[in-house]
Amino acid sequence: MGRLKQIWPLLGALAATGVILVLTVISGAYYYLAPSLPSAETLRDIDLQTPLRIFSRDGRLMAQIGERRRTPASYEEIPGIIINAFLAAEDDRFFEHPGYDYQGIARAVISLVRSGTRSQGGSTITQQLARNYFLTRERSFVRKAKELILAVQIENEFSKQEILTLYLNKIFLGQRAYGVGAAAEVYFGKSLQELNIAEAATIAGMPKAPSSLNPVKNIQAALTRRAYVLRRMLELEFISQDQHDEALALPMESHLHGPKVELHAQYVTEMVRARMVRKYGLEVYTRGYKVVTTINAELQKSANRSLRTALLEYDRRHGYRGPIASNVLDPLLTATDQDEEPELEKPLINSGQNAAVRLDDTQLTELLSDFSQPKDLHNAIVLATGDDNSALLYIQNTGRVTVAWDSMKWRPHIDDDTIGGAPQSINDVVAIGDLIHLLYTADKGWQLAQMPQVQGAFVALDPNDGATIALVGGFDFSVSKFNRAVQSKRQPGSSFKPFIYSAALENGFTTATLVNDAPVVFDDSGLEDTWRPENYSRKFHGPIRLREALIKSLNLVSVRILRSTGLGPAIRHIKKFGLPASALPRDLSLALGSGGASPWEVAAGYAAFASGGFHTKPFLIERVLDSDDNVVFQAEPAFVCHNCEATVELPKVRNPAPTEVTEELLATADTGSIINSPLIIEPAVVTEIPSYPNLAVMTDHGLTWRPTPENAPLFFAMTNNPPERIITAENAYLIYNMMQDVIQRGTGRRARALGRPDLAGKTGTSNDRRDAWFSGFNGDIVATAWVGFDQDRPLGAGEEGSRTALPIWKDFMQDALAGARDATIPRPSGIITARIVPETGLVAPAGYSGAIFELFREGHVPDRQQSDTSSSIDFSGGSNNADDEDIF
Repeated sequence: MGRLKQIWPLLGALAATGVILVLTVISGAYYYLAPSLPSAETLRDIDLQTPLRIFSRDGRLMAQIGERRRTPASYEEIPGIIINAFLAAEDDRFFEHPGYDYQGIARAVISLVRSGTRSQGGSTITQQLARNYFLTRERSFVRKAKELILAVQIENEFSKQEILTLYLNKIFLGQRAYGVGAAAEVYFGKSLQELNIAEAATIAGMPKAPSSLNPVKNIQAALTRRAYVLRRMLELEFISQDQHDEALALPMESHLHGPKVELHAQYVTEMVRARMVRKYGLEVYTRGYKVVTTINAELQKSANRSLRTALLEYDRRHGYRGPIASNVLDPLLTATDQDEEPELEKPLINSGQNAAVRLDDTQLTELLSDFSQPKDLHNAIVLATGDDNSALLYIQNTGRVTVAWDSMKWRPHIDDDTIGGAPQSINDVVAIGDLIHLLYTADKGWQLAQMPQVQGAFVALDPNDGATIALVGGFDFSVSKFNRAVQSKRQPGSSFKPFIYSAALENGFTTATLVNDAPVVFDDSGLEDTWRPENYSRKFHGPIRLREALIKSLNLVSVRILRSTGLGPAIRHIKKFGLPASALPRDLSLALGSGGASPWEVAAGYAAFASGGFHTKPFLIERVLDSDDNVVFQAEPAFVCHNCEATVELPKVRNPAPTEVTEELLATADTGSIINSPLIIEPAVVTEIPSYPNLAVMTDHGLTWRPTPENAPLFFAMTNNPPERIITAENAYLIYNMMQDVIQRGTGRRARALGRPDLAGKTGTSNDRRDAWFSGFNGDIVATAWVGFDQDRPLGAGEEGSRTALPIWKDFMQDALAGARDATIPRPSGIITARIVPETGLVAPAGYSGAIFELFREGHVPDRQQSDTSSSIDFSGGSNNADDEDIF
């Protein structure tokens, strides 16, 4: 007993020395390491590497672009089941400890003493956060000490909720997924709110080893880890026994999912991506920028559908070119026993087909996986053909399907002008082992199809500010990334004539001017041969009024008009429409649209007619937001306001104070416009960014909208940002009025099916039918459709603008104008009506029974005393050269 009394003081001294030694080591480590560590508060300034996201005007996700997948979420947006699953898996005392868990550290020390090796246990969520943001994954005592110091600093600087939010948004969870939001999308194709308990437990089990514990790469390891997390959740009473058992029994259903794109518009998103990189550099892929485009989601879908339908229909008109590949079953058939008879419907049992039919679906699926599949088309293998001319097919992602003869009987393709005779049986179309494409539609079911060789493009704009409403650059972006809507320069053909006619009106012509439609020959030293332009019909009409010539799209009249106007004045006039130099050749072939222009440029040119004579520059990006939803860019388009120049006194200040936008004004805003939908994303306001008319008020209301005719004058005055007037309102209206007749009784008659008197448009077919166009508009929307081959070869007999391109425009407009207001362009006060003699174009004498009404600019009505010669144009030929000073 006495000896124990002597030992106790010694033990106490040793313990005190040990504590002092430990404290000294800790203090020394702290003062040695702390100065070299970053401040915990810098976490507030660290941006998560978040991908670029691109949205439609109404907030639909169109693309997510970046090396890392991340979908940041606030603490309130993270469901409790996710939080509890991570606490159970990683740190169940998270809300109790000060950043380090002495119990966990003790377990790690004991493990070290017993095994002689360091384990990774003992790290709290706060420590893991410190490591993920500031440290490497090096396994050393020094790194562990740094981790502890940073963890304490983080706990002093942030609340527990903030720490957990940072951790759950930062942590790597495999397959390029960073944060729980991205993991939910990648592994289960769901949002956080849609995850069930089993899925939450699966994700929570991954931080320990995300590469080997994720359910895509190692389903058994993921199941084992999920069971552990579920057991811990039960022990901690986060879930009930029933919930545990139900979640444990669920199968592991996980595969890789791409971003939850709500709107497919890859040609648009590639344009946006390229522009963002040019403006902000490569950091656009990691800084979390959100780009709100001017695209209308529903109308973009309509544009996609309309273009693809038209190209597939064109392709069918020109015949079946054959299978993608033949005899693809041969490698499988050599290993198949052909003696066993399958159980089949009798029409599908033909000699020699049994082996193909008996092939296992797994084998067929694996075989099809080697072939790419275009969007909306389905790969299929022909397994058998029946006596009733049906075909048994194995369709990728669908299985075995019998397709009837009516859906398979394509005539064969001979060349672009010729198709073969009607097939007599299914074996004239396909053979066993053929790899083919199928198309599925709700009304016709499965049908034989093929990937079109022909291409097309479509653009729709708002003529009142230039906003791009819809844009499609080709049949399938995955097959060809070349954007024909903006990158191709094709001959507009007759769709160019309205610009020629506009120049003519500006240089003395009227809608009633007579022009002789007769053969003409031109000699030009710049051409290899004498030029003899012809009408498409190869017929001649003699003297004809300007209006009727445009309705009939007469080439010879256009050439004579240009010749009379002069190349110089015409080119100077047409340049105002924003058309590129490539669209303006310096010879009379300009009258027939022989230059090169993109559909986007043609649509922008037509917008001047739709807007009453203003040039509105097309734009695609409406605003750019940073990762905190601050506005870093806001488009400031010029708004068209008819007659505002004369009726509104413009203020001297460019940007009005917020009080200038009243609730009364907002109440009259046209928020139901077909091209301006409510915006889901509501950005914070950066006052330094100029806006129209006031971003703060528009943001408060969550709307993107444009002026109506009623309130446009006030907006025009407030923004002081008028568009450039390039032609008179009278000139624009006369072209519009003549193009209304093109639809009502000319080459655009197919558009009459829309039943809209406010529409105007013009077909276009280039030389040898290499390009087919249709451009049309009303006061609210202008759209251009183009079809052609990338190889610039002829489309084939009968493939003109009215047959090939107009259906795209018509189908789109059917959707765009559903329930929309009548947007007839208002008639300017400078336009008057006069009765004329149709044969002469002159004012009719009183009482003349054969007179018709015609529109004229005030002061340009042809007097009936004029002779026919003075009011008509007739050139029999000559040179089409022009001096440089005349052109420029």
